[in-house]
Amino acid sequence: MKKILLVEDDTSLRENVAELLELSGYTVCSASNGKIAVPMAIKERPDLVLCDIMMPEMDGYEVLEELSTKESTRYIPFIFISAKTERQDVRRGMNLGADDYLTKPFEEEELLGAITCRLEKAEQMQAVLSNESINKNEEGEIRSLNELKNFFDDHGQLLSYAKDDIIYNRGDHSNMVYLILKGVIKSCALDEEGKELITAIYSEDDFLGFTSLTDHLPYQEYAIAIEDVELAGISKEKVKAILEDNKSVSLELMDVITDNLSDIKKQLLQMAYSSVRKKTAQTLLRFSRAINKNKRGPLKIARSDLAGVAGIATESLIRTLSDFKHEGLIAIENRNILVLEPEALEQVH
Repeated sequence: MKKILLVEDDTSLRENVAELLELSGYTVCSASNGKIAVPMAIKERPDLVLCDIMMPEMDGYEVLEELSTKESTRYIPFIFISAKTERQDVRRGMNLGADDYLTKPFEEEELLGAITCRLEKAEQMQAVLSNESINKNEEGEIRSLNELKNFFDDHGQLLSYAKDDIIYNRGDHSNMVYLILKGVIKSCALDEEGKELITAIYSEDDFLGFTSLTDHLPYQEYAIAIEDVELAGISKEKVKAILEDNKSVSLELMDVITDNLSDIKKQLLQMAYSSVRKKTAQTLLRFSRAINKNKRGPLKIARSDLAGVAGIATESLIRTLSDFKHEGLIAIENRNILVLEPEALEQVH
């Protein structure tokens, strides 16, 4: 589902246009002025911006200029909507790089037609940019998964998130694949009662955000930073082009995805049939492998996140951690957990 950022200071018009867009199948995020719109565009990464010109604090021209200077937003299609009909006003907007200019009042068909046209052109341009970027890769053909990760590191869009920030929401348009450069991320789903279920843990050097490369499917889960995170993002179209041209990389990636599915199956079996002690032990080892890469170091993880992965109540997990501490399997310093005996934890039943 395509996301549109609507920037309009007239409350009534903003609500009416937002309703029209939502009924037409778009996700809409709204801002009442340009000062609010710029950080929202950077955070939400909409597929298109629909912006009024005459607004308080920061007008539409300034919004376009600001977004055009940032790598993450410079290629987002931008349509002005305004009552200003003078030729010089239209020309100024187009000279700044706007993709279209609609004069108020406009017909519904006119608005929807302009949006459809600009989104289609943006997809075509993205495909061109993807091919150009791949062709400019100084390392030549990408022949292995490590080279693919180097490509993300060298050419990806760098993004930073603080602890507890949402990387993406369920239902967001899945137009990016990420490589985690730093930090730990959890992917989650909600059950019928609204309880959060942690479905996977991702850490440094893991890929995040893979969905279908052939269909424009939204994310089926949401992802949250467990600690401060740095990512490198590449568009799905670019990743698809790389994999189509490099079968060996595709096969390696399939192995990684297969291993991830195997881990998920093990987690489900553990949650269904294992004892509380074994669930807790396996979860500690899982976080240790993900965060410390099997090196000895403290686990700075909330007890609720540990319980969510283990599939047990937080109170039960805390009691079991206390037992493990008395048995010398772990040490607890403040809120941090240090795994002392990983081999012994592996044998817990």
